[in-house]
Amino acid sequence: MHVHRLEGCTTAPLANYLKALGIFRLVAQQADSAARAWWQNETFMLLCALDAAGLEQFFLSHYCPTPILSPWNKGAGFFKSPDPGVAPVEQSKAPRFLDLREGISAARGLIGDLEAAANAVQAIKDETKVKSLSAAARKALKDDPGYARRLNEAQRTYNAIKSDIIPLFRKRWRGAPREWLDAALVLDELGAAKFPALLGTGGNDGRLDFTNNFLQRLNEIYDLAHPCGTARSPATAWLRSALWGSAVTGNQAGRAVGQYLPAGAGGANCCNGPDGDSLINPFDFVLMLEGTLLFASSATRRMLGSGPAYAAAPFAMPGQGAGYASASDSDADSRGEQWMPIWANPTTLPDFRRLLAEGRAQVGTRAAREPLDLARAVARLGVARGISAFERYGYLERNGQSNFAVPLGRYSVPERDAPTLANLDDLDAWLPRLRRQAREKNAATRLRVAERRLSDALFALTSHPDEAVRWQSVLLALSEVEVVLATGSGSAAGPIPRLRPQWVAAADDGSAEFRLALAFALQAGDFPRGRGAVCPVRENWLSLNKAGRFETSGEGGQSRLRVGPEVVLRGRSGIADAIALIERRLIDAARNGTRQMPLMAARRASAHPTDIAALLIGQIDLDRSLALARALMALDAQAWGWQPVSVAQPPHAALPDDGWLALRLVMLPWPIEAGRAIGCDPAVFRRLCAGDASGALELALRRLAAAGVRVALRFATASPADARLWAAALAFPIARRTARDFMQRLDPHFLSGA
Repeated sequence: MHVHRLEGCTTAPLANYLKALGIFRLVAQQADSAARAWWQNETFMLLCALDAAGLEQFFLSHYCPTPILSPWNKGAGFFKSPDPGVAPVEQSKAPRFLDLREGISAARGLIGDLEAAANAVQAIKDETKVKSLSAAARKALKDDPGYARRLNEAQRTYNAIKSDIIPLFRKRWRGAPREWLDAALVLDELGAAKFPALLGTGGNDGRLDFTNNFLQRLNEIYDLAHPCGTARSPATAWLRSALWGSAVTGNQAGRAVGQYLPAGAGGANCCNGPDGDSLINPFDFVLMLEGTLLFASSATRRMLGSGPAYAAAPFAMPGQGAGYASASDSDADSRGEQWMPIWANPTTLPDFRRLLAEGRAQVGTRAAREPLDLARAVARLGVARGISAFERYGYLERNGQSNFAVPLGRYSVPERDAPTLANLDDLDAWLPRLRRQAREKNAATRLRVAERRLSDALFALTSHPDEAVRWQSVLLALSEVEVVLATGSGSAAGPIPRLRPQWVAAADDGSAEFRLALAFALQAGDFPRGRGAVCPVRENWLSLNKAGRFETSGEGGQSRLRVGPEVVLRGRSGIADAIALIERRLIDAARNGTRQMPLMAARRASAHPTDIAALLIGQIDLDRSLALARALMALDAQAWGWQPVSVAQPPHAALPDDGWLALRLVMLPWPIEAGRAIGCDPAVFRRLCAGDASGALELALRRLAAAGVRVALRFATASPADARLWAAALAFPIARRTARDFMQRLDPHFLSGA
């Protein structure tokens, strides 16, 4: 057995990837059934009984081309005589082209009526092309109602026959020609043809017919008129370049390349001059098309009657303009994407066929329907095991109206399962609604941008599911989306859905910003307001109804989001939002006749004194913390109450300034201990908001003294900006034990038993 490193076969562009599969398929089917193949360092590896010289000799002297024919297409050459692609093969005598000749003969036996109908249409059109006709006579003939009627009738006859011809081929074709048919198209439940994007529309891309060019490239490689079909003189250099990646001169210029090799398609700025012609190695094209036949397995079984055409091919799905640098909104309307598997273990051809025969990936209990789903499935090992990565290709318009198979990046399968990605299941029903709103014709630009950033963040997360910073990026993107939705743009998508507590464990990076965000997001009040006794802080961010959807006012087309007086968080400034929350809650407390600030920490989600101390000295990015908090407000509070998630604690303990401790003790939501309450004084908070830290502390010390607390502190100074920061810090709830520690620091004799 010999191991070959095929330097000419790489994972990108798509032409080289398909060429590798074509070599693998042909060697395994025609030379060595025990051949195995795998990918190593971006290069295709082949293990077979042939040495290097034997491998070259196989393709030069023994390779039997597959009948790759599309007789249902006008450009395939069956309606033109003599055709430069079909005629030389049809007239050949070499045994190695027997399958091709039989395929052409079988096709001609089925397209007689279609050919006659096509010729009838062309004959009527040719009536206007007679050279002896004057321009006036030609125009008069085209305008003649009788001519138009005859042409329409002939065209209807042709279309009717063509609509029945593909099902006829599926019934009649067997063996090698059927293998190409299964790759090029699939019939849905109604018998209509659906075309996988890998092979255009049934073997052609616009006016370019892949099969006819396949036959022409064969004629350039082999002497079809020779009794043995020997290779022509340039073929050896072409083959060595295709296999081993060696440099070659004499590549064919002006030949059709198609969507598989964008760099060789020619056009503007493709060479030293302003414009250039296409350039292709004929062996690359032939082996590439041979490789496409592997993507035929189980296409009809995977196709749904109402599904899109791209669903007919393995690992193919609609496009999504996200997850790569050149993404645009129009990419979502492209011919879709296909993810090509890369495997690291030596695999036989039957095993690889079985992998493609499944051609599916699961996200939970449902099949992946879009690239993000497949990325999640890859990360969660929802695909067949043995794949180490996928090369992502999009069939996109990138040069006028020409479609190119553009590499969009690679997604690697983690060495171990990534259970944290199950958290994304919470967004399954919401994300499609959001995308529909963002892709509407009149959708706001800021909604499109926010949705794109969210999709990019989700793609990045699937590649690195164990990195907390990726989860925080998703939370920040969710927060940005909800800021836009709260203005009414795309609000039909609804707010962020309820999130499971495990989001906290996944996103916890041990930072003070994250701990403060969690404490802010999960705090609630205990006074009644319409819907119950617990008032979560999220109602100060969004007006939601009992179903968890945006609350609206008005009816029909006049309905709009309701923004009640309790909604005070604007999502613009962390300090401003924190202060606005306290102001609103103090108003609510006064309205309900309570003397405590109605903001209490959730279980195991209180602010740590060390984090507050860092906030007060300006070491915390409060804008980021509040942005994270807006997304964390969607956490399922009931589930958190049953089983809260532990977060990383600060590496060392510290207490805030004594002056702030005194201010915090007069803004508690509960008595410091049974029967000993320090009433909340809104004036203290108002002084801080006005920038008067000294006046606020003076009022706080009076309140503490009235409650029997003896504090040695007499004054504190702070700039107006620092005073507002002190006020904002009061929005982060502390635990009862923390409050007792604060009291112990200020007056060790106040607490009983101290």
